Amino acid sequence: MSEYNREPWIRAGRVDEIPEDQALRLETTPPVSVFRSGGELFCVDDTCTHEDFSLADGWVEDGAVECPLHLAKFCLRTGAALAAPAYRPLATHEVRVDGADVYVRVARGGDRRADGHCPGAIGADTGGRDAEGAGHGVA
Repeated sequence: MSEYNREPWIRAGRVDEIPEDQALRLETTPPVSVFRSGGELFCVDDTCTHEDFSLADGWVEDGAVECPLHLAKFCLRTGAALAAPAYRPLATHEVRVDGADVYVRVARGGDRRADGHCPGAIGADTGGRDAEGAGHGVA
């Protein structure tokens, strides 16, 4: 049995179900979304930290998502807030691809990361790497 068939990994879907610059929302607690941007896959909490609104329907471009409600913007790699009115980062979650399937590990409270580069990041709490040193973007 693959490690991805056991907790805490959740099968999000197939790679081809997530078009470039779009997202697939998962009804986890809290809800998360898997985004594809620049050929990479990222998973972040789906709810904007400015005002409770889903980011899955936001605009995705150059590794960032913009909330459709008030235009707050977040880095998909690190979760960092990139544009007001949001100042708090999103929690990020590990993504793995096994064959054609995408899996995410939704950690309680998320895993805010400081690694990666997001020009213009605002806010202070972006945390660090997990014990495995895993990244978020999966090509």
